[in-house]
Amino acid sequence: MADSPGAVIRTPKSEATRTLIVETALRLFQENGYDKTTMRAIAREAGVSVGNAYYYFSSKEQLVQGFYDRITQLHEEACASVLATERDFAKRLRAVLLAWLEVAAPYHEFGRQFFVNAADPASPLSPFSNESSPARDAQITLFRRVLEGSTAKVDPELRPELPELLWLYEMGVVLFWVHDGSAGCRRTRMLVDRTVPLLDRVIGLSRLRLLRPVTREIVQLIGDLTRTEA
Repeated sequence: MADSPGAVIRTPKSEATRTLIVETALRLFQENGYDKTTMRAIAREAGVSVGNAYYYFSSKEQLVQGFYDRITQLHEEACASVLATERDFAKRLRAVLLAWLEVAAPYHEFGRQFFVNAADPASPLSPFSNESSPARDAQITLFRRVLEGSTAKVDPELRPELPELLWLYEMGVVLFWVHDGSAGCRRTRMLVDRTVPLLDRVIGLSRLRLLRPVTREIVQLIGDLTRTEA
């Protein structure tokens, strides 16, 4: 039986092979469709044995998880500079979202084809699935950094929940991006540019006494949804 991806010893050579397999798979997914692409075809195109491909990824689903991990890593690297120098919350948030669009741009066509599988709530490819939790947690952590390194004034009860809410907001942007046929995804960029200031304003207003009951309702709702078993 092949080792699980988590058991692979990470060396520069193994990381290069892993990346090659993921990028080859994405190209074939775009050319032939996700359902029609086999692990054997991916191994052949990548120039590795089928056994070697299964050593890194036990299934096509795990290959997509590898893609999630790769995008997350590239996204974090693309955000490093702005998070180290910018303190304004809205500017930090806008930069992080636009950085994701830049990193994901080469995979836009794949995103369109892949959405049919990822949209199924029962699929391990769903960004909400247990299998996707490493990439999801990494993105939520990134939004926690966006918040904690900023000068944003947030209701203390809302603050712990805000990174996950920001991730859900990002998922909405990603969904819009998947269906965006405008040149260079111009409409998605406009969506980010127009909604980030609104979100920044709403977050700032969360501290007002008049809106605190609404904030409490949001926090309570998140808690109830988190605790509710499927």
